Amino acid sequence: MIKSFAFTTLLFISFGAFAQIDDSAVANFAKSFSEKNNVPIEEVNAILNKATYQADIIEKISKPAEGTMTWERYRKIFITDERINAGVEFWKENSETLAKVSADTGVPEHIILGIIGVETYFGRIKGSYKVLDALYTLSFGYPKRSKFFTSELEAYLILAKEEKLDIETTKGSYAGAMGYSQFMPTSYRAYAKSFEDNGTRDLINSPEDAITSVANYLKVHRWEKGEPITSKATMTRKITNLNKQVLKPKNKVSDYTAIGFQPAEKLNANSPATMIILENEQGEEHWFGMNNFYVITRYNHSPLYAMAVYQLAEAVKAKKGKAE
Repeated sequence: MIKSFAFTTLLFISFGAFAQIDDSAVANFAKSFSEKNNVPIEEVNAILNKATYQADIIEKISKPAEGTMTWERYRKIFITDERINAGVEFWKENSETLAKVSADTGVPEHIILGIIGVETYFGRIKGSYKVLDALYTLSFGYPKRSKFFTSELEAYLILAKEEKLDIETTKGSYAGAMGYSQFMPTSYRAYAKSFEDNGTRDLINSPEDAITSVANYLKVHRWEKGEPITSKATMTRKITNLNKQVLKPKNKVSDYTAIGFQPAEKLNANSPATMIILENEQGEEHWFGMNNFYVITRYNHSPLYAMAVYQLAEAVKAKKGKAE
């Protein structure tokens, strides 16, 4: 029997508010999953009965840092001396893996590191929530995105069997992302790869598999080997009427240089580009966003995130170069 006291269960949250879990939605999910995947419904119910609603997850997902911070504040979280030093150490420890994976995929070593560094501080912060609890909470207690998270919950139940994960105790982020690379279950199933041929895909404990999987994710999303990522733009004249630009490059570098933007590095005038506008306390920063910058945003659809990955990657690369 799934947790059910009435049509809906009212859960009292510590700060005095109530949240609703629609028990009919839980029951419908269990029935659907059972029929689609040929799993006895008793087995599905037994798993869901072990999930616990976590009220603070709703608070956190309602106020993501990418939507509430200026670039200046966001940057200070990720571009620190401590995180840069940790990246250099992680690079040294995994140098052979990074070199091989980069050669195989065309994704630069430092960009792979930039993602792992922003996501989990190079494996130091992988998340403290049980993935089952997180996905249960968001599937049935967060109507705004219930469709997305129920699909992730379904993927997690399948993934746990495929990769022999402990379905009850595996931990991740408040959104249900897992391992060094913080893959959601659907991404884990679609893009995770083992560093070893025919090996298991262990993103929780294996930095080698995480490195391989991050690079594979970027490659599949059309990373262009050897092409630029971004370049800071300066204005050759005052520009006051530029609207917010889309993340996907739909213009050309020449379209922006023609109206007064100058890239810090030489860029091909005909290359697709967009203009990234980052808000700071004292004004705005402008950056040319190339295809590879857009590819990074497929990991997290925030220009703040992609810029943090890029700048952390560059800082780690520079620090490692000085040490050699």
